[in-house]
Amino acid sequence: MIAPARKDFVSLAVDESGAYTNGKQRKQSYLRKWKQLSSLQRSLILFVLVLLLISGIAGYPGLLTHWGAQSDTAEGGNDGGGMLSQIEMKSEGKAILPEPPSERKGFRKQGPPILQNRSQFKGNGSEPQGVEMKKMVQEEDGNKSLISWRGAVIKMDEVTDTKKKEMLPESEDSSVVVSRLEAVREAFRHAWKGYKDFAWGHDELKPISKSYTEWFGLGLTLIDALDTMWILELKKEFEEARQWVATQLSFEKNVDVNLFESTIRILGGLLSTYHLTGDALFLDKAKDIGSRLMPAFSTPSKIPYSDVNIGSGVAHPPRWTSDSTVAEVTTTQLEFRELSRLTGDPKYQDAVMEVMKQVHKLEGKHDGLVPMFINTNNGQFTHLGVYTLGARADSYYEYLLKQWIQGGKIETELLEDYMQAVEGIKKNLLKKSSPLGLTFVGELSHGRFSPKMDHLVCFLPGTLALGAHHGLPVEHMELAGQLMETCYQMYTQMETGLSPEIVHFNMEAGSTQDVDVKPADRHNLLRPETVESLFYLYRFTKDKKYQTWGWEIFQNFNKYTRVETGGYTSINNVRDPKSPSPRDKMESFFLGETLKYFYLLFSDNLDLINLDTYIFNTEAHPLPIWPKAK
Repeated sequence: MIAPARKDFVSLAVDESGAYTNGKQRKQSYLRKWKQLSSLQRSLILFVLVLLLISGIAGYPGLLTHWGAQSDTAEGGNDGGGMLSQIEMKSEGKAILPEPPSERKGFRKQGPPILQNRSQFKGNGSEPQGVEMKKMVQEEDGNKSLISWRGAVIKMDEVTDTKKKEMLPESEDSSVVVSRLEAVREAFRHAWKGYKDFAWGHDELKPISKSYTEWFGLGLTLIDALDTMWILELKKEFEEARQWVATQLSFEKNVDVNLFESTIRILGGLLSTYHLTGDALFLDKAKDIGSRLMPAFSTPSKIPYSDVNIGSGVAHPPRWTSDSTVAEVTTTQLEFRELSRLTGDPKYQDAVMEVMKQVHKLEGKHDGLVPMFINTNNGQFTHLGVYTLGARADSYYEYLLKQWIQGGKIETELLEDYMQAVEGIKKNLLKKSSPLGLTFVGELSHGRFSPKMDHLVCFLPGTLALGAHHGLPVEHMELAGQLMETCYQMYTQMETGLSPEIVHFNMEAGSTQDVDVKPADRHNLLRPETVESLFYLYRFTKDKKYQTWGWEIFQNFNKYTRVETGGYTSINNVRDPKSPSPRDKMESFFLGETLKYFYLLFSDNLDLINLDTYIFNTEAHPLPIWPKAK
């Protein structure tokens, strides 16, 4: 931005005793002599004066610098460049890129979520109406603002160059934090608009066809997003959702639900929202769904069935097998344990801890690594010899650590199993790629190593970092950093900058690219695992690169998955930026996890879900860490 020209004035001291008259006479004398000169003489004199003026200016460049510096100061300070300062700061020093639509009057500055009596704030602004347009006009409090397709709100009279805006993520100014947080809030509002317009009260939005899909018919997206709205301070949207929960949400339905998915999304979401708001409505609903899920544990082995009808109370395994996956049966513990603590009824905790006791003593593990399936009739592992940290096993390892933390770090069997598993990962699954030497986690099948890594495995850097934060070996944090780099490369080595669902790492010398992606694995489902781990790594290390990586990923989500009419969609091909091929589905975890972790990543407020106070379930719903027993 060019500083406006300064107007300089010269003042004259006037002598009251005739000086003005003498000066006027001298001016007339000079004018008479000037007119007596010939045209040629006058031209020569003017030419010489111009030359002298140009020479004087050239000989004193500091004069121009001084003027420029004064102009920059007048516009709000330089700080590395007048352009950047004008974008980042108002003259009174208040961050303005972007201002929240309502100024968030009455709120503490990014304070932590509290249990009740949150201050009020005004409306959330209007929604953008176009993803194809690079810039859109939005009315906020009577002032026009620009919204870039990347979601950041920018004042029109303060920013005229998009490139200047894109410089800001590298700055450490507080306005950068505000702009990123506002960008996430705007993305949530855009996604919520699509859900509200086309899928309200249903499980998941189909943003392309402007429709919805039903899984259980229980409003999964809405429930999954409750605590996200609270954390993002989106009061209007939260109140709309709460009203639906109060008046429309009923579990008295003749419908089969998956025990694992219902526990982590619905039970976890309701418990978390209760703790953040103190609103008993959510605890009552949590009690209702929790009791309806309990028949799943009524099996000969006490290893729960995968499915239960919440209306009739009849539970059963999938039609094609009597097995449940190990991840599913060992990833309901945080939620049911907390339900017992809140209700005083031990049955919920007893049921899920019986599962952990049995898995702890089972044979069939390999250096702490577990198979993917377990039989609900005899309680034994099946499909022995296959070990992965991807689908069907991943969250078993996550919940070993998190249960130990949740319970006050006193359940030694959980810690033993976790520590043994980490050593098993390092011994059997950890390899290096070529040419960059990225550390990755592969799979083991009957003694044969495969360099296959699911995006789901990118939960591991965050889990390792969390353990190190809670006193486990510093080597866990070092490994977390190495794996975090790998997960970031799974994004940046793709043409769209978005990770595929599965990659295969090249290990042969002379490889030109570390990752290879099979055609069937090129889809992106808006998954949260990499952003989740970026959040943990940034929270514990304060290394700004993790925020920078997250900002790149966020921008690419906006570029390739945002739908004009509202919502975001999974895509089929992360290797084709010209035609990523939308899948027409917005998973509930995009609002429940992905955007929540983006917001927490970009915030510098350590009390915004303090990790010494809360533990996240595998669906990013924060639950309290229990006070240690006296």
